[in-house]
Amino acid sequence: MIEVAKKWRTLADIKDELAARDWFPGTSGNLSIRVREDPLTFLVTASGKDKRKRTEEDFLLVDQDGNPLGNTHLKASAEVGIHAEIYRRTGATCCLHVHTLDNNLISELYASEGRVTFCGQELIKAFGIWEEDGEISIPIIPNYADLDLLSKEFGSLLLQDPLLKGILIRNHGITTWGATPLEAKKYLEAFEFLFSYHIKLRLLQPNLYAKWGEDVHGTNTISSYR
Repeated sequence: MIEVAKKWRTLADIKDELAARDWFPGTSGNLSIRVREDPLTFLVTASGKDKRKRTEEDFLLVDQDGNPLGNTHLKASAEVGIHAEIYRRTGATCCLHVHTLDNNLISELYASEGRVTFCGQELIKAFGIWEEDGEISIPIIPNYADLDLLSKEFGSLLLQDPLLKGILIRNHGITTWGATPLEAKKYLEAFEFLFSYHIKLRLLQPNLYAKWGEDVHGTNTISSYR
């Protein structure tokens, strides 16, 4: 129970920080933190809660299938299956899912390509990529109404590329994960910065953006202009 309480506080602190950035509009979004590896158990946000407030009912403990452990009236977030899939497929200890205007816009702009790739940005180093010409890609998947199908899509992508740092759901939101809660938050912050930078620059300099479309990396590659 001491370990669960410690994990609870860690996740609550992250929730408070992300809520202060207004990344949970309309009770959206969900977070989780792994408590045990075998058998898999994790804390996940309770459904329908205002994440700007901190209460004793913010999270519940669930098993590897997302089912509540112990007696509780709380219901796990609808996307709990995605979190379970990520924990099964990776060494992650924390998963974060937020809905922002920027990640929704990026996912819509590049949905037809199925991914968006960034290069030439300093914050790419947040992903452990230190090469001068380094780049980071994030897949974009359809916003399936069938949440089991959505979870399986995550699993399929992770089988193809176990080193993925995040996945965008079109007009829905982004999910990131990491070996530690700090790493998961770092990836989320870095992706959101890249999304925001690109959208603002595209609005301010549309002609410059059109020039980037001729880049050898392809039309869905976004880089800083030099």
